[in-house]
Amino acid sequence: MNGPQPIDVLVIGAGPSGSALAIDLVRRGLAVRIVDRSPDAFDGSRAKGIQPRSLEVLEDLGVLKDVLAGGSVYPKLGLHAGPLAVPWKMFPHKEATADVPYPNTWLIPQFRTDRALHARLGELGLKVEFGRELTELTQGDDTVSARVSSADGTEEIVARYAVGADGGSSAVRKQLGIGFVGTTHESDRMLIVDASVTGLARNRWHMWPGLGGRFIGACPLPDSDLFQWMIRLAPDEEPPSEKEDVLRRIHDHTRDRRIHLHDIRWTSVFRPNIRLAESYGRGRVFLAGDAAHVHTPAGAQGLNTGMQDGYNLGWKLGQVLAGADPALLTTYEAERQPIAAGVLGLSTEKWGGIAKLDPSSMKRGKDEQQLALTYYGGPLAPADGMRTETLRVGDRAPDAELRDSGGAGVRLFDVLRGPHFTALAYGPRAARDLERIDWPRAGAPLKRLAVGPAAADGSAFSDARSTLKRSYGLTGDTLLLIRPDGYLGHIATSDFLTTTQTAARAMTP
Repeated sequence: MNGPQPIDVLVIGAGPSGSALAIDLVRRGLAVRIVDRSPDAFDGSRAKGIQPRSLEVLEDLGVLKDVLAGGSVYPKLGLHAGPLAVPWKMFPHKEATADVPYPNTWLIPQFRTDRALHARLGELGLKVEFGRELTELTQGDDTVSARVSSADGTEEIVARYAVGADGGSSAVRKQLGIGFVGTTHESDRMLIVDASVTGLARNRWHMWPGLGGRFIGACPLPDSDLFQWMIRLAPDEEPPSEKEDVLRRIHDHTRDRRIHLHDIRWTSVFRPNIRLAESYGRGRVFLAGDAAHVHTPAGAQGLNTGMQDGYNLGWKLGQVLAGADPALLTTYEAERQPIAAGVLGLSTEKWGGIAKLDPSSMKRGKDEQQLALTYYGGPLAPADGMRTETLRVGDRAPDAELRDSGGAGVRLFDVLRGPHFTALAYGPRAARDLERIDWPRAGAPLKRLAVGPAAADGSAFSDARSTLKRSYGLTGDTLLLIRPDGYLGHIATSDFLTTTQTAARAMTP
């Protein structure tokens, strides 16, 4: 055969969205390359909030330990009014529960998140190829051909599928000719500066409001002397670029000359883009992350939505490459595009409220945490399916505390972790049909988990503290099929075997 041999998937863009996708693909045993046009890994703080649902995703991907080590919970806001600073709790601190192990939004600069993801890729044997820029993309019946330029020349990479996770100015989206609908507010700009600072307490996210929403904010970045400065510019204001000019701008607004900037590590001028791709792919090429949707920074939604794009797409690509119906890939857009549209509305509303100095716009709650996002009513989660007292098909599968046959505690998330499906049977009748499920050899395997209400019923695991029963709303025998991305693929409270196998057919070879 002439020409380069095709790999399974080419990922274009090594930010959080592309890197999370690549991790999921590689752990499925697929042949993957990930390229990025930047010469090196991103070095700024930009997207700095990781939501609880994303922390669960990162745990499954094997990245959570590094992310927790490189961050912290958010400090209180310190709202400055003259010489006074009023503390304001933006994030209500919550204690972990059996069903939500990571209830608080995590503060970590994006460069640390990127490096944690890249380190995990390295552990799996894949290295990000920096300094490689996409110049041309063509599709055939069975493959995608990408021309990539670098300092060493031009290379043709052939893959069965490709994913553009290459940011808001995505070259992949432009090559596909997919529209990017929405607005860019050229007159509404914000200067972002990562700088080491003295003269400012690190136990607050400082905010100095101004007329017309022209605020300045300074958020301390964990385990460093850096703050991320957010300076909202006037429509005709030239962004200061030199350290002395930036400091003068801060002093003029805050009236606090005790503040001193030292080394400036990274700067960027941000314009609120509010855009959504008209489609999430074409043929054998898909879009993820900012290539598919861009947001205001309010509410820390963009990075999280992008990583969860990759988490949704990865297992579907793996299944189709193993022989599942390619129609499974159409469910990626059907499930993720409505999520992005909702997130765009939420972050835009928050951004507009900040401009009006609306205190409620600085509050963060369950809408931002993404634990309640659901695919219910979508192509893999029909609205006419069975449900429990608390969950519907398409909902997130909560965590729970179980006991094994020896009485040791086991987290349900530990059982779910990995690239497999999980069938969870609660009660003896469901357990009998659990063993009868006929699962294909190709693609993601099935892990079977029988859980009884008490240790004495002979099940491999027991729900001794009823945490599974409560969070899953179980009132009797139930068979649950949990997708590899941690969402409920099927709920059976009767006719366990037939309905489960019918639901699985749409997701398996």
